[in-house]
Amino acid sequence: MKTSEFLELLENNKDKEVRFEYLPGKLVGANYHITEIKNVSIDSVDCGARTDSWKETIVQLWESPDEKGKKNFMSAFKALGILKKVHRIKPMQLDTTLKFEYGNAQFHTAQLFVDGFAMEENALTIRLSPTKTDCKAKDACGVEPVKEVVQEACCSPGSGCC
Repeated sequence: MKTSEFLELLENNKDKEVRFEYLPGKLVGANYHITEIKNVSIDSVDCGARTDSWKETIVQLWESPDEKGKKNFMSAFKALGILKKVHRIKPMQLDTTLKFEYGNAQFHTAQLFVDGFAMEENALTIRLSPTKTDCKAKDACGVEPVKEVVQEACCSPGSGCC
């Protein structure tokens, strides 16, 4: 998801609570705060000696121990207000990939991509997911691409098993 798409999603759902699902069925606590917005520029060289560069926006989420029993999640209106204030101070690159940085005692701190969202009557749940590291220069490094194995159903016509 791009930063601009997230802002638009918040804008269109100002009356909803914003929840973040960092693992299936696991939500960032209602006591979360948006503690930092990072405009990140990445300038890299991969193992095949190819250069690349891109920008990202990273929103850091933190659970306040002082508000551990809090039941109500931050509203989209409040989250949007925070992001707009940051944008006035230090403009975000709106066409960049958006990530969320989060961790707790049961989950290592990680940068998570937006994997989708779900709408409920009073809540907007942002589904987050980690991405695995990968070799960008497989061809230069002699790494064979992983071939997906497709298994036929046991009793498919012509399989000879029925």
